Amino acid sequence: MVKACLYKKSPVTFSDTGKGRVVVLLHGFLGSHKIWEKTSLDLSKSYRVIAIDLPGHGATPCYGYAHSMDLMAKCVKAVMDHLRLKKFVLVGHSMGGYAALAFADLFPDYLNGLCLYHSSALPDTAEKKKERLRAIAAVKANRGVYTKSAIKNLFATKNLKYLIEEILFANTIAKGTTKQGIIAALHGMKDRPNREIILSLVKYPIMMVVGELDNILPYEQLLAQAEKIKRKTVLFLEHDGHFGFLESPRESNKALRKFLRKCYK
Repeated sequence: MVKACLYKKSPVTFSDTGKGRVVVLLHGFLGSHKIWEKTSLDLSKSYRVIAIDLPGHGATPCYGYAHSMDLMAKCVKAVMDHLRLKKFVLVGHSMGGYAALAFADLFPDYLNGLCLYHSSALPDTAEKKKERLRAIAAVKANRGVYTKSAIKNLFATKNLKYLIEEILFANTIAKGTTKQGIIAALHGMKDRPNREIILSLVKYPIMMVVGELDNILPYEQLLAQAEKIKRKTVLFLEHDGHFGFLESPRESNKALRKFLRKCYK
């Protein structure tokens, strides 16, 4: 069931399914709460699953020209306050992971665990910042062409011919993201700070999902970050890119369930 709460007088939309201990799912760039459909269905058999539309995505409107990761984290906090939830595990995919790290930085006492799904605690490099600006120009020129190319790049190249339905599913969701929402997210990701120190400081468990064939984030970089985590879990997906829960849903969900038991032990 899709619900909404207000943040700065605008609705933040989210789904709320299942009962029990709480798992919060944050989608990535060009996604929405719907991208977690199969994951939510699986986890809601044992947990209460909250999946949130981040600013400028899904049915949550834009809040300005740039959506910082801190702003996204505060939208998540607004939902949690609305639902009166004080402890939960936060799962963030890609951009959702950046927002999750911002939440961990701003509101550390709320977390029982953190899962970074194909996401990094490091900021953009100088070259990556330039790439974001080129992406903004491409979105302004032709949003449809940009989103189709961006979604394709999230899957391992060798999986493209096998995962036609999954790619269509992700593309359909991406088409619902407005031009303003895409640009605001690109600005926010470009300017996000380094939050690597969080990985080594927190006491709760952290899971990192890493794709060996990821076109976005080099797996070596993510594995190096994982070494800094005190209570770490690493899921290394040898055949996947940047979309593990769509490319290998069974393996991904099984590992996530095991991690959740660890968080709530």
